[in-house]
Amino acid sequence: MSKKELHPKEYRYVVFSDEAANFSFLTKSTAQSEETIKWTDGNEYPLVKVQISSASHPFFTGEEKIIDTEGRVDRFKARIAKSQAMKNALENKAKKAQKSAEKKAKADNK
Repeated sequence: MSKKELHPKEYRYVVFSDEAANFSFLTKSTAQSEETIKWTDGNEYPLVKVQISSASHPFFTGEEKIIDTEGRVDRFKARIAKSQAMKNALENKAKKAQKSAEKKAKADNK
């Protein structure tokens, strides 16, 4: 097979239909099908039925759920909380040191 024969040549309009989501779209494809459907433009196109599409896939519908069997999300949240607590403690320590230095400076100036 030469490089010229590598890509398919039979691109044509095909309707893909997600029956579960009641969603169909027309696009060019080389997908083969025995079924046809009359599209909204009045023409008849080959019909390819798909089980999942952007209309029914959890990622695209926003219904994606995080399955965390190893507790990774909880460990991540704990690390974030610990680092925030440490940051707050360091800020408080710095404030106390600054106040102490200011008091000492006032006492030395008197």
